[in-house]
Amino acid sequence: MSAAAGAAVLRLATRGSALARAQAALAADALQRATGRECELVVVRTTGDRRGDVPLGRLEGQGWFTAELERALLDGAADVAVHSAKDLPTTATPGLLVAAHLPRADPRDGAVTRDGRALAELPAGAVVATSSARRVALLQAQFPQIRTAPIRGNVDTRLRKLDRGEVDALLVACAGLDRLGLGERLQRLDAEVFVPAPAQGAIALQCRAQSEPAELCAGLDDADTAAAVTAERTTLAALGGGCLLPLGAWARVDGGALRLTAALHDGAALRRAESRGDRSDPEALGRAVAEALR
Repeated sequence: MSAAAGAAVLRLATRGSALARAQAALAADALQRATGRECELVVVRTTGDRRGDVPLGRLEGQGWFTAELERALLDGAADVAVHSAKDLPTTATPGLLVAAHLPRADPRDGAVTRDGRALAELPAGAVVATSSARRVALLQAQFPQIRTAPIRGNVDTRLRKLDRGEVDALLVACAGLDRLGLGERLQRLDAEVFVPAPAQGAIALQCRAQSEPAELCAGLDDADTAAAVTAERTTLAALGGGCLLPLGAWARVDGGALRLTAALHDGAALRRAESRGDRSDPEALGRAVAEALR
């Protein structure tokens, strides 16, 4: 019998999409291996899921994919919320904390085309689907011959629209397709040029503050991922933006230091900045890069 025999099951709140469940399964596996505790998934439907036909820019407030998961924590219906870290608002919810970041997957954006052609090979007027203002700005800067169109829905829905010929290509997060076992369809874009969204590819485990689940999750925290995500999200917060701000920010450990590359479209032009800093103070690096972008 394990040391944790008889301990309460850990309830993990997650969205219901195939990708969200895959991410929650990764978290559950990590927690079970580290603590010996059994885990069960608590599926929660968020505002962003319920209003899948509405462009993100028309939804009010913030936390469209996180608020209901946080409510499950605060109400005691769940012990841990499993988030795509990039979905979390930059302002923390009182009473809750991010107890851990799991090791980051591929942070890059990727293109998926029906026939495997690269984006540069698509004809003038080809339609690339994305709902991200950041991806639109980067696409238009790098591939001016391409048109963009908004798209909502989970990964499976988007791939069906592509395969039916409704669009010529999709832009997606590489980590999502990798976690669904579909990574072979990706053309992975250079993150130095096509700068990813802040915290893209990272999974955040959120808990009630000063709780046993928070202590258990803390043992899973990946220091390099946490430092990178903190630097990126500090840049986002310093610029006063949420997930709709057309900002790319990508931090990584490089030669013992933390290196942060960022790109921001200000409505007229695409601006870029890069700096290096102490990995023990990612907030300072994030603020410095935000100031450079201003």
